[in-house]
Amino acid sequence: MSKEKNEAKLDKVSGSVKETVGKVTDNEKLQSEGVAEKVKGAVKEGIEDVKDTVEGIKEGLSDKEDK
Repeated sequence: MSKEKNEAKLDKVSGSVKETVGKVTDNEKLQSEGVAEKVKGAVKEGIEDVKDTVEGIKEGLSDKEDK
């Protein structure tokens, strides 16, 4: 797993923790920050998934050219 994908997962987990703490402490600002961080992590993870897919396609095309 790439460094970027690990960071994205960490953002999602950190966001979940912030959101939960915000709910428990009735801190809407912290809760909102947590939601935003989770979304940021999910977007980053999606981008990394697309990069992985594109890389796989490039490798597949390269393999076909070698034959």
